[in-house]
Amino acid sequence: MENEEGPRSNMATVTTTWVNEEESQQEPKKKPRLNKYALGCAILASTNSILLGYDIGVMSGAVLSIKDQFNITSSQVEILVGSLNVVSLFGSIASGKTSDYIGRRYTIVVAAMTFLVGALVMGSAPNYGVLLAGRVIAGIGVGYALMISPVYVAEVSPTLTRGFLSSLPELFINIGILIGYIVNVALTDVSQKINWRLMLGLAGVPAVGIIIGVLQMPESPRWLVMKGRVEEARRVLRKTSETEEEAQDRLDDITKAATQAVGPNDIDPESSKSATEQDWHGQGVWKEIFMPTRQIRRILIIAVGINFFMQASGNDAVVYYTPSVFKNAGIKTRKGLIEVTIIMGLAKTSFVLVSALFLDQYGRRPLLLLGTTGQALSLAGLGISSMFLQHAHKKPVWAIAMSIVAVCADVSFFSIGLGPITWVYTSEIFPIRLRAQGSALAVSVNRVVSGAVSMSFLSVSEKITFGGTFFVLSGVMVIATIFFFFFLPETKGLGLEEIGEIFEDKEDQKRSSTSKESEMTPVT
Repeated sequence: MENEEGPRSNMATVTTTWVNEEESQQEPKKKPRLNKYALGCAILASTNSILLGYDIGVMSGAVLSIKDQFNITSSQVEILVGSLNVVSLFGSIASGKTSDYIGRRYTIVVAAMTFLVGALVMGSAPNYGVLLAGRVIAGIGVGYALMISPVYVAEVSPTLTRGFLSSLPELFINIGILIGYIVNVALTDVSQKINWRLMLGLAGVPAVGIIIGVLQMPESPRWLVMKGRVEEARRVLRKTSETEEEAQDRLDDITKAATQAVGPNDIDPESSKSATEQDWHGQGVWKEIFMPTRQIRRILIIAVGINFFMQASGNDAVVYYTPSVFKNAGIKTRKGLIEVTIIMGLAKTSFVLVSALFLDQYGRRPLLLLGTTGQALSLAGLGISSMFLQHAHKKPVWAIAMSIVAVCADVSFFSIGLGPITWVYTSEIFPIRLRAQGSALAVSVNRVVSGAVSMSFLSVSEKITFGGTFFVLSGVMVIATIFFFFFLPETKGLGLEEIGEIFEDKEDQKRSSTSKESEMTPVT
């Protein structure tokens, strides 16, 4: 009998496999549908990122008039520009704890309100000191926005479209940069005593709109579950899922992860409430981050690493000081300098949209590696053209064109890779308990490096020339490519509650699979 059952079993398996393959050929997989409610939530949350983008874009033009009016040095310009990025690290760190206390949605409101105050102070500043104070206030708001927007979007998004939706904050940063460039051109002919005030003060307009819009969107379902508000989370998941079954599956996964995430030290044994119903507000998280397990250590290295390289690429500095770079290339008129930056802004915005559309299809790793490789080559080309222009008595058209193309290529490859994927990856790899404050730590590193690069870019360029600076940045991108190739796993198609498993040791994975099998084995 055993000999007869074996072949029959094998034949049945082969037949079933053949039928399944035939069915799969006849019915190809459909592309995942984009849930309109989740898309609306993601857009509202991501509009917060316009504030940083607008500041980056508008400051590149405003600083030309500010320097003339207040008669400040290049070092003071660097401090003014870079201070927003340095100070934003305090907002980033505070945003993690804040969002665990009051929720993701109200933290976005705090970010917009803080930036609004900073914009008003900058627009009305009577001197350099007050202007710098306004930058500090706005920087705190930017820090809040950079952390919370991607986290909220990742927690609301369905698994199969999370890459696209989580990259929207970067898209809105680029839209903000482009709007800033356009405002620069529109106000170029206005008196220098007024134009920069209008440029900076107008940032308050989108901030007000964001505050009103964000209040209309729901809270993150994962934060609601962590606070024990399961029914509210269920309602949000029903709206952001295609079917009732999908919503229930997502809720089950979130509830299970949240229950496991609440440690025993956070549970009151005398309370009748379950783990997720007690007053959890992020306590104990920093201890876990600074005394991590091997799994959390891997996640921290990757999250900090990708945020470090995002800013070590020099993208923010290139955008801030594009007029200076092009002026060095031979473009002399102020209007001409700003118009060229608009071309760069269009390229930057277009390619981040391309990346967002293909993130869920091709995955994070391929686009990230393509982006960093392209940046390394573009920055090397920019270094060559800058070196040639520095030593040439006459500025040849081909060298100027090469500089413009190289800058546009650099920001375009950044928009394909590091730009959107940094926010996507940072917001999805941390477990639910550590997500807000772990992301806050990673983004704070992002802000420190951005500030350091922005505040030293002109000084370093004066010492080793623009060409030398771009060659250094090209080398940094080569190192980044190697790091990403060996350390970053693919997260495409995995639920937020599943991603942690790919960072486990092989022994931990075996134990996890063994425990799952034992749970599924019926008791006889």
